[in-house]
Amino acid sequence: MKALGYLFLAAGFLLGAYATALDVQATNWVLFTPAFVLAVAGVFIMKRESRGEATSESVLSVNKTVLRESLQNVVSGLEQLIAEHAEDRKNLPDEIDDRFRNDLRRFADARESMVHLYGLQTYADIMSEFAAGERYLNRVWSAAADGYHGEAATYLGKAQKQFAEALAKLQSTYSNQG
Repeated sequence: MKALGYLFLAAGFLLGAYATALDVQATNWVLFTPAFVLAVAGVFIMKRESRGEATSESVLSVNKTVLRESLQNVVSGLEQLIAEHAEDRKNLPDEIDDRFRNDLRRFADARESMVHLYGLQTYADIMSEFAAGERYLNRVWSAAADGYHGEAATYLGKAQKQFAEALAKLQSTYSNQG
């Protein structure tokens, strides 16, 4: 069904482009209007199919685990990184890339399931903490790469705190739902 949506969208755009290219001065509305309706129908079909896939029990179950595991990995990885790099901050950019890229990507890919699992407010609360932690981690990366090791140390702790808060909110929500 999703393929039909893509077909409608592509056909609608092509027909719309054809309708507007026939005459430079005026649009052929007899062709353009059905093209527009066809493209909108394609978008509607694709959105409906995507929503159905995103809310399936199997996807929600897998993403629930991915959210918790990836966030736990980030928090524990930051704790280890803080302990290991108490003095030496020169290799932080490489360490950050190696340790966190995959888990941050996994969390980001699964984040939409939080809306379906826990509601929009919980999603906003957790993502606010997560986004702040991610910004701090990016700041650590930049500061360490530029040689500002004191700033990197400061924001490494702040990143860890934000991710830990996101994890606490996620676990609290998870335990409240049983």
